[in-house]
Amino acid sequence: MDETGMRRALTRIAHEILEKNKGFENCMLIGVRTRGIYLARRIAERIMEIENVPVPIGEIDVTRYRDDRSGRPEHTKEDAAPAMDIHNKKLILFDDVLYTGRTVRAAMDALMDLGRPQMIQLGVLVDRGHRELPIRPDYIGKNIPTSRLESIEVLLQEVDGMDQVVITQQRRQNG
Repeated sequence: MDETGMRRALTRIAHEILEKNKGFENCMLIGVRTRGIYLARRIAERIMEIENVPVPIGEIDVTRYRDDRSGRPEHTKEDAAPAMDIHNKKLILFDDVLYTGRTVRAAMDALMDLGRPQMIQLGVLVDRGHRELPIRPDYIGKNIPTSRLESIEVLLQEVDGMDQVVITQQRRQNG
């Protein structure tokens, strides 16, 4: 996926969010650190262009909520996100790639520690399959079926100096 494809996908997702939620009232975009934050900001810009309404954006760090990392330290609410009022709001959680679903589960745990949202929706730039948990995105930029030996890398202008999605081949493990 190149820069043009990414821009089109994010614009389409912005329209889908507005259609599904009948506008953006009582909604908030939450970006998963790191690349999800930049993608959420881009979607917020498009919603602002379309609806001319302010778009609240938050960010969440799920590192301490991951169940697939060894040596997990105890987490606190302050670790996950700066103070944000999510009570009774429709949250649109956004990340770059959806794979096993473990990052999304961790993000939902972190959000629940902050309050009780009315609803959580999920948006991703790329859905690559291979779910380990029953998690399904509401908004998808592009489905890219992959093998478990492949990896998806999302490059963003804000972090990497270019917009691009690439599939990389991982080495086979011996054993």
